[in-house]
Amino acid sequence: MSAPDPLLNVKDLLVTIGDAPVVDHMNFTIRAGETLALVGESGCGKSLTARAVMGLLPPVARRRAGTIELDGRDIAPLDEARMAAIRGDVMSMIFQEPTASLNPLMTVGRQIIEALVTHRRTDRGSATRAALAMLEEVGIADAAQRMRQYPFELSGGMCQRVMIAIALICRPRLLIADEPTTGLDVSTAARILDLLRDLGGRTGASILLITHDLGVVAHTCHRVAVMHAGQVVEVAPVRRLFAHPAHPYTRALVHSIPRTDRAIAMEPIPGAVPSLLNVAPGCRYAGRCPWVEERCRRAKPAMTEIAPEHFVACFAVEDGRAAPV
Repeated sequence: MSAPDPLLNVKDLLVTIGDAPVVDHMNFTIRAGETLALVGESGCGKSLTARAVMGLLPPVARRRAGTIELDGRDIAPLDEARMAAIRGDVMSMIFQEPTASLNPLMTVGRQIIEALVTHRRTDRGSATRAALAMLEEVGIADAAQRMRQYPFELSGGMCQRVMIAIALICRPRLLIADEPTTGLDVSTAARILDLLRDLGGRTGASILLITHDLGVVAHTCHRVAVMHAGQVVEVAPVRRLFAHPAHPYTRALVHSIPRTDRAIAMEPIPGAVPSLLNVAPGCRYAGRCPWVEERCRRAKPAMTEIAPEHFVACFAVEDGRAAPV
């Protein structure tokens, strides 16, 4: 039985700042109803990838190549007017800092209502009732009172729930969550992640979850794409990746997670994250890799399928010199 067609299919996405390839020929897919994690260290290009998909790249960055197919349609060439019609409707994004993303001069209720009126041309009365129901759905108590409040009157966790309500009010098919628990305490962050997982399951939305926290990934996602220095180096189902990490960078990430089930020493990842503004040819992990050989510094390894739905870009794995653990 063949796999269903992906809802989102990103192929050879190239984003540059100046001449520097900060997102270098990215490839990944998200199926309908699936949650895909995009993980990696800070500065590896995760957020730029998300903004490229949304058509919201900052002025210093440009998409130079690649396609972004949403439900079989390449949206990469669309102008701003046509992208604006898609954003908030077919796909939505939750940003890292909810207090900075919300309009401080508008009540939270009005901000939710505006999203619905803009895309669904709903009358104000119906939009108000829908906004109230959505605030209740994302777990905000006293929703009618919160509708009349401004973002500065709410906690960080409540502001994040409001952002989720705005993102989901039109029932998008794709939700991008960029570090959605940044700045939240541990218990609030856990509740936000549980909320996303629950709402994704009930609405059928596909989710691209951007994070550097593999603990979050283990409890939230179906598949993982590991990103290093602007490139995807490994893609696998969640359980497969944690049980059998193959790329040396993925192994280092997994081994850096604190464990409570058994005594195990955490291993720091050696070296420094390479600059994306002046990259060397070949594998970008070569300067930190215990398996490096001369060809790693000259050529970029291709993605190779080593198990069903498990792909790795590493010469040592491809040659069988380093089997998945």
